[in-house]
Amino acid sequence: MKKIIIPFSMIVAAAAFVFAAEQSTSTATEHRVVKPGDLKWGDAPPGLPPGGKMAVLNGDPTQAGAFTVRLKAPGGYKVMPHTHPTAERLTVISGSFKIGMGEKFDEASMQQMSAGSYIVLPPNMAHFAKGAGKDSVVQIDSEGPFQINYVNPTDDPRNATK
Repeated sequence: MKKIIIPFSMIVAAAAFVFAAEQSTSTATEHRVVKPGDLKWGDAPPGLPPGGKMAVLNGDPTQAGAFTVRLKAPGGYKVMPHTHPTAERLTVISGSFKIGMGEKFDEASMQQMSAGSYIVLPPNMAHFAKGAGKDSVVQIDSEGPFQINYVNPTDDPRNATK
């Protein structure tokens, strides 16, 4: 009897897994293709320095769940040391971007990332960035709601006097 029950329970488990996988893929709300001309660029959110432009490709960065955005950064655009409570995946689409790790902005320690470069930043890892050369575009994939916490509160653009 045990010989029959074990294989049968494995078949039931496999069937349940396949059913669950089909359910999760069937709950996708839409299929979308986003071309560069479709992007709607606006000012970057207040937690980022002025001068950057952002376009949302997928999801809603203000809500819980996955999102993908692109940040267009002018040459010299600096984001001072900060963290995020969720992992961040960044791909350089065009231009070049420098990134460094740690709680102090140290340009000498930054790594140059050219178009096609990719980096994964775990949750709560302090990092900083700078647009290198001319304009650059980076794509950011993360989980919302988007939060940016500056190591030094005086670096936070939301705290700038108007």
